Amino acid sequence: MKKNFGILGCGRVAEHYKYILLEVSPIDDLRIKACCDLDIGKAKSLADSFNANHYSDLDEMIAKEDLDVILVLTPSGDHYEHSKHILESGCSVLVEKPITLIPEHTYELIELAKKQQLNYSGIFQNRYNPAMQAAKSALDNGRLGEIISASVRLIWCRYQDYYNDEWHGRWSSDGGVISQQAIHHIDAVNWLCGPIEKVSAVMDRRVNDLEAEDTLVGSFVTNAGALGTIQATTAARPEDYEAAVTIIGEKGMIEIGGIALNEITEWKFIDVSDEDAKAKERFSEDVPTGYGLSHGRILSDYLHKLEIGEELPISAKDSLKAVEIVHALYASAENNTWIRLDQNPRSKLLGKK
Repeated sequence: MKKNFGILGCGRVAEHYKYILLEVSPIDDLRIKACCDLDIGKAKSLADSFNANHYSDLDEMIAKEDLDVILVLTPSGDHYEHSKHILESGCSVLVEKPITLIPEHTYELIELAKKQQLNYSGIFQNRYNPAMQAAKSALDNGRLGEIISASVRLIWCRYQDYYNDEWHGRWSSDGGVISQQAIHHIDAVNWLCGPIEKVSAVMDRRVNDLEAEDTLVGSFVTNAGALGTIQATTAARPEDYEAAVTIIGEKGMIEIGGIALNEITEWKFIDVSDEDAKAKERFSEDVPTGYGLSHGRILSDYLHKLEIGEELPISAKDSLKAVEIVHALYASAENNTWIRLDQNPRSKLLGKK
């Protein structure tokens, strides 16, 4: 059954959804019926691409359109208020990362969605990349054996103009590299070989002028005892260099790289199968940008799960795990100590107005 979607926020992420839904992965059961942005020109431009209606007022869009789900693609610091308003208005919500900046806000909205009998979930599209799916299957099947260590490396370039808008790099609306960019890779390593039990981190502004950090390095330990490292920066020059997750086990190693966790760069095991030689070619894909190509895959799965009544792909609670790790990393850097996730640590800065 076709579902009517609205889009709230018609900036860069919304343009990627347009590319995916119109050029890469058209979905017959999904109709973009309306688009909304404070900048009415952006709303109209996006809406015209989908032959949809456009609005500058969220309440007007909800009142006039029969929407099943609204995609929340606004700045990170607005996700809570926008999601809450939509749920209170009787419409389900699918929100880009981070689902909220403050975990308690997500817990509140989970309860609100239950009360309203609506769906509320998040998006980490990279989990649907063929490379990530292959790695997850290998790990779940024990091909690496006991995990020894893991690493996250994000070596990217963001020039000062990126931080000169009204929200990027600010504690109230965004955070820094670990919250805005590397949260995808934090989610990836936690999904593949977590859960992460405790973290330690230091952070700094090395090149860029912003409230939060442009560079963070850290360590983590998983519940199973694997040791991990994190290196994340937007202070690299003059371009993006690397975004990778490496997992080392007693029986082999897997590394996922590319600009969007889209390539198998290492795939080695003690116990070799006939298919291993083809893994890099089979599970890697070319992507045009760091957004990757998996938004269509997650939307298709979302619609399928809605249709059959199963749990949605990345529930709000599941999407929140990466946010909680981000808070733990910030709390560690703020307090100069190891931080355990089971103590529900919170940054003194992230999400605070």
